[in-house]
Amino acid sequence: MYTQSPWSLSDLFPTHDSPEMKAAFADLEVKVAAFEKRRDQLSADLAVGDFLAIIGELEAIYHLGSRIRSFAGLSFSANTQDQTAQTFLAQAQQRIAAISNRTLFFSLWWKDLEDAPAERLMAASGDYRYWLEEMRHFKPHTLSEPEEKIINTKDTTGALALHNLYDAITNRYVFRLEVEGKELELTRGELMVYARQHDPDLRARAYQEQFHVYGQDGPILGQIYQTLVHDWRNEEVDLRHYASPIASRNLANDIPDPVVDTLLEVCQRNAPVFQRFFRLKARLLGMERLRRYDLYAPVVKSTKTYPFDQAAGMVLESFRAFDPRVAGLAQRVFDARHLDSEVRKGKRGGAFCATVAPDLTPWVHVNYQGRADDVATLAHELGHAIHSLLADQHSIFTQHACLPLAETASTFGEMMLIDRLLAEESDAGVRRDMLFRQVDDAYATIQRQAFFALFERQAHEMIPQGAAVDDLSAAYIANLRAQFGDSMDVSDEFRWEWVSIPHIYQVPFYVYAYAFGQLLVLSLYQQYKAEGEAFKPRYLKILSAGGSQAPVSILSEAGIDVYRPEFWQGGYDVLAGMISQLEAMPQS
Repeated sequence: MYTQSPWSLSDLFPTHDSPEMKAAFADLEVKVAAFEKRRDQLSADLAVGDFLAIIGELEAIYHLGSRIRSFAGLSFSANTQDQTAQTFLAQAQQRIAAISNRTLFFSLWWKDLEDAPAERLMAASGDYRYWLEEMRHFKPHTLSEPEEKIINTKDTTGALALHNLYDAITNRYVFRLEVEGKELELTRGELMVYARQHDPDLRARAYQEQFHVYGQDGPILGQIYQTLVHDWRNEEVDLRHYASPIASRNLANDIPDPVVDTLLEVCQRNAPVFQRFFRLKARLLGMERLRRYDLYAPVVKSTKTYPFDQAAGMVLESFRAFDPRVAGLAQRVFDARHLDSEVRKGKRGGAFCATVAPDLTPWVHVNYQGRADDVATLAHELGHAIHSLLADQHSIFTQHACLPLAETASTFGEMMLIDRLLAEESDAGVRRDMLFRQVDDAYATIQRQAFFALFERQAHEMIPQGAAVDDLSAAYIANLRAQFGDSMDVSDEFRWEWVSIPHIYQVPFYVYAYAFGQLLVLSLYQQYKAEGEAFKPRYLKILSAGGSQAPVSILSEAGIDVYRPEFWQGGYDVLAGMISQLEAMPQS
């Protein structure tokens, strides 16, 4: 039996003030002090053995620091209103920033090293090689050691503090909605259940309440965003001399700027694909045109829900049908009690998977409420965990795939689940609803995220030129209307939607990774359908690579050329085919 429960953090530490935590901070200090003594040994003629020993010491520091930082972050996510968790998170971030400053000399030396001695050391570095290569890519954007230390220090009371403040403000929100004559007090996740209900008035009121609450703090949340954008530009463009604000994220992902530009251009050009889908949905709902409230409206009056135990079983069975090893890796998350699936006031909204270190099973955070898309979210986040566990043979520096590839296993896992649900569902209405949900989810993962990235790119240009919060809201409404064309009416309260998107605050330009990953997976899944068993080793090799190779290289080995617009267009062609299938289904 699988039951909903909070996660256990005991594999990290018992509590924030436990003897184990105090010992970890003390041990970290000893390790850092020993590492600092290595500074004078760094030279162009450093012996390979000494070089690898130094990296090993740094890896041990990162490993212990990750455990401390993750305990703090996961405790805060479990209850963002807990003052103890808030205080310890700030303390941990401050301590880790100080340690980053004390170990900074290694990366600065490595970036500054001439090519010939660097190549000599990389040739003998094994699994560390790509991490070392990638570090040197940042050489043109690296500042002096004193400057880098100042940035690390100011981030803890600057950008990171604003991230925590945004979370603390928005996760305390209570949304009130009248349902069947009773006024409910809801979290955001609970409120959004009603945005997918069959009752059009209920859908409208759910969205109106969401943006009424966010809109009340809109000027404040908007000001936080303006400050974060100024901070990003000050550092990434003005100090580090990236060509544009998004170029910094692209280099961090090791995705060339032209690839990202091509991806976003293809997404923009294919807006009519989803507009066609929205017109079909309007016809089936008996509406002349959808309202933005109706974006995720079910086309069939279905109230089917899935108990958590059933959902967990379905997800694991869909993984097992693909490969028993994959299911076994997902099972480890349950067995380790690393899954927090409850809905609680104060708990961070949304879902994520946190990989702490290669020797630890990842932690998975969901807010499970029984809907079909909650089951899909569970599959998605467990897919992330599977990806990490398949790559656990790598170092802490090379286990993590870059953001765009990090969405591969998660999105593939969702598609495996949907296939299973469709195969087992006998009710034609529910099957059609599932197919519509699949395209709904593709919209949410591809088009919605790509247009978020386009808005971010625009906002990062507007704000330094003096744009006010209202100007950003006007730009966001224009962005929505460009997405939907004449297929949907967008009401004015959606001008506040952008302040409700945590990713654009916390990880600028993160969101295009979702579009990248989904379109990539559409291609991979088509290969799986065509090739069957022959596909699996190639797919598992992509996942097992983690972050040990450049993403373009990993995909090239799988026969994928991400520079070509035709590759990305192929994903939209698959989606257009799915919409054609829906159009051909009986509409009664």
